[in-house]
Amino acid sequence: MPSYARFLLLLWCLILVAECRRQKSRKKRFSAPAEIHKQGNPLSKKVADGTKSRKVKTSHLLRIDDHDFTMRPAFAGPAVPVGVDVQVESLDSISEVDMDFTMTLYLRHYWKDERLAFPSSTNKSMTFDGRLVKKIWVPDVFFVHSKRSFIHDTTTDNIMLRVFPDGHVLYSLRVTVTAACNMDFSRFPLDSQTCTLELESYAYTDEDLMLYWKSGDESLSTDDRISLSQFLIQKFHTTSRLAFYSSTGWYNRLYINFTLRRHIFFFLLQTYFPATLMVMLSWVSFWIDRRAVPARVSLGITTVLTMSTIITGVNASMPRVSYIKAVDIYLWVSFVFVFLSVLEYAAVNYLTTVRDGKDRKLREKAREQSQNLPCTCGMSHARTMMLDGTYSEADTNSLAGYTRGSMMAEDASEKQERMVVHLSLDNESTGTKKKGIRGFRIIQNTHAIDTYSRMIFPGSYILFNLIYWCAYC
Repeated sequence: MPSYARFLLLLWCLILVAECRRQKSRKKRFSAPAEIHKQGNPLSKKVADGTKSRKVKTSHLLRIDDHDFTMRPAFAGPAVPVGVDVQVESLDSISEVDMDFTMTLYLRHYWKDERLAFPSSTNKSMTFDGRLVKKIWVPDVFFVHSKRSFIHDTTTDNIMLRVFPDGHVLYSLRVTVTAACNMDFSRFPLDSQTCTLELESYAYTDEDLMLYWKSGDESLSTDDRISLSQFLIQKFHTTSRLAFYSSTGWYNRLYINFTLRRHIFFFLLQTYFPATLMVMLSWVSFWIDRRAVPARVSLGITTVLTMSTIITGVNASMPRVSYIKAVDIYLWVSFVFVFLSVLEYAAVNYLTTVRDGKDRKLREKAREQSQNLPCTCGMSHARTMMLDGTYSEADTNSLAGYTRGSMMAEDASEKQERMVVHLSLDNESTGTKKKGIRGFRIIQNTHAIDTYSRMIFPGSYILFNLIYWCAYC
């Protein structure tokens, strides 16, 4: 073999040896950390996490993938009995305008689904959250006549699912629902209202699903701290019956009934007392001088406008019902009493004006006649005054301390008759007689209608109140 060929062969062998050594050193460098980890300090070894060593998943244990949970349990068999119980957490509000109520409650369902049975040596149940609910069959219960409802989701969906080894299931959720309540306001605000929350299956008739109260009347429990500002909660009770739809059939329906009685004290302070005070204030005009027109008119108009404001305020917070409420009867009768007091003064003022007109005509006529009558003078210890219109005949007859003299006739030849009123005025009692005239004028300024109204109006209003409160209380 030539020398140059031997040289090339030797060089190639050297290159192979160098490459083999380099590969070995590289393998040692990368495998060293693993060996160090395996041969490291025993104190640094971690304890195995038992939760990660579960060999059977929940879906495998409950055999969720082995069944079609879109169908109810015992499909094509008898109806599935689903027990229901409810715990009322709060009764949030009652709205008269919208005729509805809002309630927060815990709704629980109980049924048996043998497809979810699992083997267990301890016979303990398994509890899950809302994520498993979407994978299995649950009753499709909904609230009849509900306007709004939602399941609470803070901090996560308030849903609990508990499965027992024999296949029994407990499904619980926390929900707030706003439902309609048909209220009768014919006795408002002395009324009691009964509202109902209705539960029913949406898709399954009574042949497929049978809803029932799990523990009878004890299936409904309430919190003792539930209270409302305007109502007193008298009682909760449950009922159930079948509901029929012409297009789909018969359904089991559960009812939660609760009776509310309205607190009357708020309306006594805000409605009844102000209305009564306005009526009593209108009676003050009966004691005011009938000639004080601005005072009596202003008082009457003020009470009428105040009553109108009270009626408007009450109706603004109520629905526009087509029948008469108890509060409407009281307010409108009070309004009529106030309005009649204004009409009473209108009648008094009109009659006074008519009488004054007649008296004015009589005085003018008497003045014309007195111009033709001579004055009778020269009578000792007495003063005479002709009936010239200064006082009417009725006034002169009722003056205390005065006497009427006899009528005097003049000479027959003159053929004239004169009526002379002798007013004997004693000098010592002049001041007393002036006071008597002033008191007489004050009495005359009170019309007879005012006198009768002081008794008729209060008496009639008291009688109305007695009848009203006896009828509605």
